[in-house]
Amino acid sequence: MLRWLIAILLLANMIAFALASGMLGPLPAAGPLESNHIERQIHPEWLKTKPITEAQAAEQVIVGQPDPSPSVATAPLGG
Repeated sequence: MLRWLIAILLLANMIAFALASGMLGPLPAAGPLESNHIERQIHPEWLKTKPITEAQAAEQVIVGQPDPSPSVATAPLGG
């Protein structure tokens, strides 16, 4: 019983290796992605970047630090 399991796992590993290394042909995602995307852009020279203000920069989350607490005003519900 255990011999069959080991044989099946070995065969599955060999098939996975063959697929991952491209022995059975190129993977579908190996080709160019959206090759015509740049050609379909309308006036890419019109795109402009601008620096953000200090207020906008304060809203940006810094990776590796906790999220800033939101500036939301709260009030008790009237009842």
